[in-house]
Amino acid sequence: MKKNDVSGTAKKGLFRIVFSRTGIILLLILIQCWMFVTTTYYLEAYSKYIYGILRIISVVVLIYIINEKGNPAFKMTWILFVIAFPVIGTIFYVYTKVQPGTQMIKHRLATLKIETDPYMAQDPEVVDALWASKSANANLSYYLSQKLGFPTYRNTEVKYFPMGENKFRNMVVELRKAKKFIFMEYFIVEEGYMWDTILDILIDKVEEGVEVRFMYDGMCAISMLPYNYPERLRRYGIKCKMANAMKPFLSTIQNNRDHRKICVIDGKVGFTGGINIGDEYINRKERFGHWKDTAVMLRGDAVQSLTMIFLQMWNVGERTSTNYRKYLTPKREGLRREFGYIIPYADSPFDDENVGEEVYFHILNHAKKYVHIMTPYLILDNEMITTLTRVAKCGIEVIIIMPHIPDKWYAFAVAKTYYKELIEGGVQIYEYVPGFVHAKVFVSDDDTATVGTINLDYRSLYLHFECGTFIYNNSEIDKIERDFQQTLAKCHKVTLIEVKSRSMFTKLSGKLLRMIAPLM
Repeated sequence: MKKNDVSGTAKKGLFRIVFSRTGIILLLILIQCWMFVTTTYYLEAYSKYIYGILRIISVVVLIYIINEKGNPAFKMTWILFVIAFPVIGTIFYVYTKVQPGTQMIKHRLATLKIETDPYMAQDPEVVDALWASKSANANLSYYLSQKLGFPTYRNTEVKYFPMGENKFRNMVVELRKAKKFIFMEYFIVEEGYMWDTILDILIDKVEEGVEVRFMYDGMCAISMLPYNYPERLRRYGIKCKMANAMKPFLSTIQNNRDHRKICVIDGKVGFTGGINIGDEYINRKERFGHWKDTAVMLRGDAVQSLTMIFLQMWNVGERTSTNYRKYLTPKREGLRREFGYIIPYADSPFDDENVGEEVYFHILNHAKKYVHIMTPYLILDNEMITTLTRVAKCGIEVIIIMPHIPDKWYAFAVAKTYYKELIEGGVQIYEYVPGFVHAKVFVSDDDTATVGTINLDYRSLYLHFECGTFIYNNSEIDKIERDFQQTLAKCHKVTLIEVKSRSMFTKLSGKLLRMIAPLM
């Protein structure tokens, strides 16, 4: 096969990690952590003057944290850390705040937003129609378009995929139709049948003259792909890069992963959702039982937002200008009312806006009958707990489907610490008995839904680059709700008796980990 010389040499396992460039990077980071801690303890033990100064600084830092803008859960975690370890906590907090790299990325993204604004303009006729249909959604549309640059579209067909296998089959068909360009951005890429199939198509398309850009998160270099994998793909003419590549120094930038999953073909078709590129996502390889995941395909005007979201991220490290007009979506003529309203949106840790959480709050706060949720993780801030329980207490059916077989025991232990409060507040929690739920879905009242990459945890809501698609008044919402009900039929309802009968280890570990959950 054509990709054998690319993927066949990608060794796996502990040996490759330890002796690779990535292994060296991780070792250097660990050495820095060790030096950071030991130096701090040395100062504390042998220099009372320096220690006294640092104690004064710690008080200043505490005052700053209390008055700083941000989520109270993050602030409380930092406050506990600084109080418990005055010297280490203070130095570490100051170190994380004084990061020139994060400021550079923030300014670069702001510049790129200005560059793409002309291609993300809101059609006022769409908003006027939305006001006449549902004013609450028009308010959300205003926020997303005017504040963040994500317009509302009509004339966009939506296709919902209830499983990774469905999305993969359709994506392969669409990739083979590509004539001009293919843009792909994924959090995880792992070698196997799924990636081999896609890579063969990408190589074919490059030979046909199609522009192919492929971007994946740098964490893949730890255990999934060699550090120089982008260079190997470039030999075939595939423009490839790692987003936020691992660097041999301790930095908070490495905490902001690119968790998006986007595929755009010719500006006409776009995919997003929870599905990465790995065989477990299409149940060709079993991990944690049966893998339940979801995605959507857009065809029409709204694809242009996915294109621009991709190009903004791609161009973060670029210094040459981009001719965005080459990648615009051909606009459909007329008005297809049955397609409703579509808003592709993105979230960034550097824009001071919690976009994903705001969309979730909007759906919860404006529900009249029900809100049905699928999420792999449940690590909540106080605002989300309050909203979920308040909505349930008002008689609205709130159901959350969680995995029964978790991928991360510690995240599952933390999630279970919220079960009691949520259930007592009227929220129903179910666990997917066949295995692991990786879907990120909210659906409400038979007319509103969002499908994307955003988990109900601190990392997705505050630290990662994410994306999603808000859907209103589209016939696929009925399919999303039917899929939820079919999934629910395979679930077990969690009761308060079960919650109270958890093992002591699960209770204790969950409560301890919950204290540092915002920084996990």
